[in-house]
Amino acid sequence: MKITKAVIPVAGKGTRFLPATKQVPKEMLPILKRPMVDYVVEEAVLSGMNEIVFVISTGKESILDYFDRNLELEQYLNKNGKEELAQKVYEIGTKIEVISVRQKEQLGLGHAIACAESAIGNENFAVILGDDIVVGDNPVSSQLAKASAAFNNKSVIGVMEIDKNLTNKYGIVDGVKVDEYPSSFKMNSMVEKPAPEDAPTNLATPGRYILTPEIFKCLKEIPRGVGGEYQLTDAINMLAKEDNVYAHIFEGDRYDTGTIEGYLKATVDFALKNEETKEVMKKILKEVGK
Repeated sequence: MKITKAVIPVAGKGTRFLPATKQVPKEMLPILKRPMVDYVVEEAVLSGMNEIVFVISTGKESILDYFDRNLELEQYLNKNGKEELAQKVYEIGTKIEVISVRQKEQLGLGHAIACAESAIGNENFAVILGDDIVVGDNPVSSQLAKASAAFNNKSVIGVMEIDKNLTNKYGIVDGVKVDEYPSSFKMNSMVEKPAPEDAPTNLATPGRYILTPEIFKCLKEIPRGVGGEYQLTDAINMLAKEDNVYAHIFEGDRYDTGTIEGYLKATVDFALKNEETKEVMKKILKEVGK
């Protein structure tokens, strides 16, 4: 089954980046010349998806505008001999179809996904967190889609191996290895941010999923969980009791750009890997390291 739609929740307040996010969505903060959400959408495009469902709230409309055409800007750039830049602007507005749904109250990731049900319908879909960037030779959502196809189109949770002392920062998966697929596990359960001594494994979920539409039924049945919010973890646990759910260790470098530390690390790493900026960044790092 080909996965054609991705849900990207972007309704959060971005409080870690205040006051910058008072008027500018966190997901629109730039890493080099591109907003962080552009890297996330690029992952979906490279994974073969052709439609993004943004779950937004008031003040997030600029994200939708970014992925729309800006004819006036394109004409201005072409008129002034900046055809290459005009082409880049054009490609941003045409590379994928974008629709939006409103999350009128921020009641957790599970609630945000539930808001997208009418846009998804009865088909499998990806979930990609809008402030979590994973880069590598093989897009992570593509890896998970292939794993899902191998497991009869069931739900697959993207996981990464972490230091056991950091389990209280993530959802942690408990599962049994699948013999024919060494990087995959049949999931028993997922525990939300357990203390290191209570964590069943060190397999953490940083925000990549392929989900079947049955998740929507589970999202309607779960009670509010941690923090008074509807937790996607609780819905996945319910789904795992009714159907097979898998976890897959993905390949790629992950940046939690929803935190200051992750945002700065992504900025430095991306600059060092970019031919236009790597020498400047090396110079800056050398100067500030004195």
